[in-house]
Amino acid sequence: MFIYVVVCSLSLMILWYHWKYKTRNDQLAQIPSPYKYPLIHNTLEFVGKSPKQIFDWMEGMSRKLGPIYQFTFEPFDNSTMVISDPKIVEQILTSNKLIDKTIDYDLMKSWLGTGLLISSGHKWHQRRKVLTSAFHFQILEKFVEIMDEQGNTFVRNLEKFDGQEINVATMVNLYALDVICESAMGCKINAQNDTSEYANAVKEIAEIIFLRSFDPIRRFDLIYKFTEMYRREQKALQILHEFTDSVIRSRRNELFNSKTKTENTAEDMVGSKRKMALLDLLLQSTVDGEPLSDIDIREEVDTFMFAGHDTTSSAISFVLYNVAKYPDVQRKVYEEVANHLQDGDHDVSLKDLNNFRYLDLVIKESLRIYPIVPYFGRRLCDDVKVDGLTLPRYSNVYISPFIMGRDENIFPNPMKFDPERFDLETTTDKWNPFCYVPFSAGPRNCIGQKFASYEMKCIISKIVRNFELSLGDHSELPIYSELVLRSENGIILKVNKRKSV
Repeated sequence: MFIYVVVCSLSLMILWYHWKYKTRNDQLAQIPSPYKYPLIHNTLEFVGKSPKQIFDWMEGMSRKLGPIYQFTFEPFDNSTMVISDPKIVEQILTSNKLIDKTIDYDLMKSWLGTGLLISSGHKWHQRRKVLTSAFHFQILEKFVEIMDEQGNTFVRNLEKFDGQEINVATMVNLYALDVICESAMGCKINAQNDTSEYANAVKEIAEIIFLRSFDPIRRFDLIYKFTEMYRREQKALQILHEFTDSVIRSRRNELFNSKTKTENTAEDMVGSKRKMALLDLLLQSTVDGEPLSDIDIREEVDTFMFAGHDTTSSAISFVLYNVAKYPDVQRKVYEEVANHLQDGDHDVSLKDLNNFRYLDLVIKESLRIYPIVPYFGRRLCDDVKVDGLTLPRYSNVYISPFIMGRDENIFPNPMKFDPERFDLETTTDKWNPFCYVPFSAGPRNCIGQKFASYEMKCIISKIVRNFELSLGDHSELPIYSELVLRSENGIILKVNKRKSV
């Protein structure tokens, strides 16, 4: 009798669900999907799979089903759509309403709180306004000094491996950590010369968040808190938050004891000769007339420590791989850099970086094939209608720069590394600008993309100026994605010191 009641109850629930969402289900039925099993739908495609297996499955479905497809994770999950159609991408990214992130981003809240990456609505608008001034060109000029100084440390460390093969991704990761730590928090941690507990904790928590997002059991907090993965996450969070909290306390006390503290506002600091860290701006800012709390500041600093560290280091590593893989490209980059930096001891300035025109094309082409974030999400708060299809509200949408960048219908011969395809003065190819969105686009584009661009140019120009790079026996990359694009084996390059610079 009990089993009969349970079966009837479940049947009624399913019937009610399908009746209530009939219109929505009819809309979704027009969008291609892999086969869905009763109740569990596509859940088995992800359970127990590695990040690379999940990444390969999603890419394979795009090739099989086209520029928009959907899958359903868990019995009552709102469908998830993967989009690589530039027209739909443009409609979503240019909207001032469709700015909410997908529910998967909530898994990052234990680390990043509701900082700029995750927040929405009034809070997002207020924080975006506050943080925009941190990327004023005069402040960026001071950040370039940090990038240059840390780049010199990188070159000195790389000289130790002259004539050898090395995983440059590991070294670049520590360089990017030194840069963002000094830029965001105003303190030096010397990650390039010491073991970095912080960098290891970032790597650990990124993997945990990704794996948890595709696990129907560990997505539930009540169950997750009894798992080994949760204990690993808490250990990593303790390292990350304790470090950020200690820097915030120290800097707040320093500002409090400074005689000039009350004389300067965030706006005054824009023209200051002192290297103003993002943390300084946050400590002196107000929202609705109230200063930001330590928790408010921590979530923004942690967000920028992640967004300006892990993502940028991934991008730099893939650019170096492409420079090493294509000798003609490397020669042109070297000639451009050597032409502008004839003095070998010359510090790299913002003006120099703006003059590296060909290097800029190389970076853009690398980001087309190897975008930093291969998928980024939005949760639709309203229906999106395009080309006879309706993407129903409350759906999760993942836009894929990775798929678009490798689509031969968008970029002819997409796997050919051709920086000139981005040269607007010579190219005859025309494409929708929303085919290429490595930093997203529209109102929620990456606020730090200029910072990232300068950092990439700074370190890559220094490396190519001082070293010849080659691939050796590591010509292919088994790529996958956690929160950012990675290679399973790192980026293994052979480095040879140039005889004269």
